[in-house]
Amino acid sequence: MRDDSAGAVEAARRPRIAIEALSPTVDAGRFPVKTIVGRPVTVEADIFADGHDMLLADVLWRGPDDQEFRRAPMRLIANDRWRAVLTPEAIGRHEIVVEAWWDEFGTFRRDLTKKREVGLDVSLETEEGLILLEKLASAARPEAARPLVDLILRARDSDVADRVSQLLSRATHEAALRADRRAFASRSDSYPLEVERIQAEFASWYELFPRSESGDPNRHGSFRDVIRRLPMIRDMGFDVLYFPPIHPIGETNRKGRNNTLTPGPADVGSPYAIGSAEGGHDAVHPELGTIEDFRELVAAAAQHGLEIALDFAIQCSPDHPWLKEHPGWFDWRPDGTIKYAENPPKKYQDIVNVDFYAPDAVPGLWQALRDVVLYWVEQGVKTFRVDNPHTKSFAFWEWMIADIRAEHPDVIFLAEAFTRPKVMYRLAKLGYSQSYTYFTWRNHKQEIQEYLTELSTADPKHFFRPHFFVNTPDINPFFLQTSGRAGFLIRAALATTLSGLWGMYNGFELCEAAPLPGKEEYLDSEKYEIRVRNWNQPGNIITEITRLNRIRRENPALQTHLNVRFYNAFDDMVLCFGKPGGSPDGAPLDEMILVLISLDPDFERHATYELPLWEFGLPDHGALAVEDLMRGNRFTLTGKTQSVYFNPREMPFHVWRLTRLQGVA
Repeated sequence: MRDDSAGAVEAARRPRIAIEALSPTVDAGRFPVKTIVGRPVTVEADIFADGHDMLLADVLWRGPDDQEFRRAPMRLIANDRWRAVLTPEAIGRHEIVVEAWWDEFGTFRRDLTKKREVGLDVSLETEEGLILLEKLASAARPEAARPLVDLILRARDSDVADRVSQLLSRATHEAALRADRRAFASRSDSYPLEVERIQAEFASWYELFPRSESGDPNRHGSFRDVIRRLPMIRDMGFDVLYFPPIHPIGETNRKGRNNTLTPGPADVGSPYAIGSAEGGHDAVHPELGTIEDFRELVAAAAQHGLEIALDFAIQCSPDHPWLKEHPGWFDWRPDGTIKYAENPPKKYQDIVNVDFYAPDAVPGLWQALRDVVLYWVEQGVKTFRVDNPHTKSFAFWEWMIADIRAEHPDVIFLAEAFTRPKVMYRLAKLGYSQSYTYFTWRNHKQEIQEYLTELSTADPKHFFRPHFFVNTPDINPFFLQTSGRAGFLIRAALATTLSGLWGMYNGFELCEAAPLPGKEEYLDSEKYEIRVRNWNQPGNIITEITRLNRIRRENPALQTHLNVRFYNAFDDMVLCFGKPGGSPDGAPLDEMILVLISLDPDFERHATYELPLWEFGLPDHGALAVEDLMRGNRFTLTGKTQSVYFNPREMPFHVWRLTRLQGVA
């Protein structure tokens, strides 16, 4: 007979308790789940073992500054599924583990109770219970062992009935739990949880070109000019002010107005052609001011409740200092030139790209780019919009973002990634806090509902935060080109109420939409020239944007996309959705924000819709109090079937706060 005792011993050491199907996780723990500081996180797992013994389980978690794990007890839901809720209190990378063990005394109590209930002689069982308590006491800390020792001494002098009462008492159970030796304890693999500040999920962005803020088309704007504009941006309700690149602009192949290749001597060029004799990514364009001026702008913005976000665009003008200082970071052609950037059919003759895997690029280029971000963090910038990250190395982003956030966990990265879904999701997994989305081109009811349902109920809800920009300097959507003022109001209402993150490029509030014929681009694009605007221009929607931003700030239900619920509106051009307030999961609601939006910018609409009385636990003939948050009036709606009217010439949407009628259960 062969000796395989070593194998048997090894097998006996393996866990007896299975911990499976942990949730939430992203790719089985390869990437972190994302959440916001202070938000409860529900952790679940399948936990079971051989036999019929009872189990106990905890979820363990610790943050970046925790030496020891914190614990929260898990409870059995059904079918071996266990659940607990933890609330992270600090930003940064957290670690989560599930631990389970044999509930020895719990199992004993269960079996003793069953035997007593059917009238069996349990005298031997009571002795076994005392022996079990002795084992627990012998392995426990003195303060945990003392109550058990006292109980054991009392029970030894008692009859069987009294022993049973003492062994099954709540006090004994609680004492045994405190002294539990956690027999056969097993732990799951740990998985990461990324906890970020609230601005990673709720923020209103306003984009402008600082060079256009002088008020004079013949004078280049400066950081000091932007400071004068801050009160207006604040008063509209924005909290993030975002600039395209503010660095020196190259001269070689500089673009003229409307992207021409024949610039005049006064043409300012595209700010995305980064780098000149004045410096590169860690310098400011001289006509904008000095780095001291920029710091003053950051400080002034903070006084107005605004955070400055910068563009991190990894591309270079042919005049960028890196081309001479680090030629090994670029891919040179056989004739000694570098191919300019392209995204067919678009051409960027004024830009060349770095090569992340050129012979000299690692680690020098990677570290230099990381240091660019750190430099601007030192200047007070904590939010970065990254230009075209999907065309750069995935490995670089995972390394760089983790490296930055290990020291500065409050830094936020927004991915400007209008690309394929899986690529967008991968960037989010790699560390991006937010991402541009397909919202810019989602105009129809069904596609809006399907997209938001995917983002809020499928796997992306654990790692992908959609940022709904209504327009950008690069994108003048076809819808806005033809829809007039009503179309701008429709898109603003959708963006501000569907997602916690929304943004607009200036000019949107003036309903600017003049296109290059046949293209989703602006005529006289600000990317290539200084634009001066009249902010009091008739027909502007500044008042409506201000009100929408205030409503978002005052109603936490609108500060995330994760709680959206779509309801029936019996018109394919009318979207109806709700966002509940803070009621516990599964409980009838006390409050909801209900939004109804006509997607038709041209014609009046009358639509029938269903008032979601059932969400409040009310019958179909029930009633709810309504506060119209845009118009300021109040009324009552009675009955499930309702009708609503939209006038695109006035306001093609409604934002209502639904609450229970006072005095009505």
